[in-house]
Amino acid sequence: MAKTTSVPKPQGRSRIGNGKDLLPGVNGRSATMRRYREIYAQLVRDMGGDPSEAKSIIAKRSATLAIWCEDVEATMANGGELDIGEFTTATNALRRLLTDIGLERKARDITPTLEQYLRQNHGEAA
Repeated sequence: MAKTTSVPKPQGRSRIGNGKDLLPGVNGRSATMRRYREIYAQLVRDMGGDPSEAKSIIAKRSATLAIWCEDVEATMANGGELDIGEFTTATNALRRLLTDIGLERKARDITPTLEQYLRQNHGEAA
């Protein structure tokens, strides 16, 4: 007989799984983490606001690579060295990840449920 997996109750999920943290054990107030949250949130909005777990994971990896590329670019702009091979590899990986989640923005579905529609327009619940 095949085993089925069930979705854990909210209290049984990890802080990452229930949305309280994006990364384990990271101070959310650092400049890098603020930028990470900013990029990740924009990627989620670009996907329509409710990505699958797989797309969310890809968006997190994309945010990580985007921050790394920004740091390397800032170092170069301040006169530092740039390893073009490492940078090219990272930007190509980032492009592939972004292609996987979609480069075009998707509209968020704001269609109300039948219950919401009835409540808004007729003052009654289904």
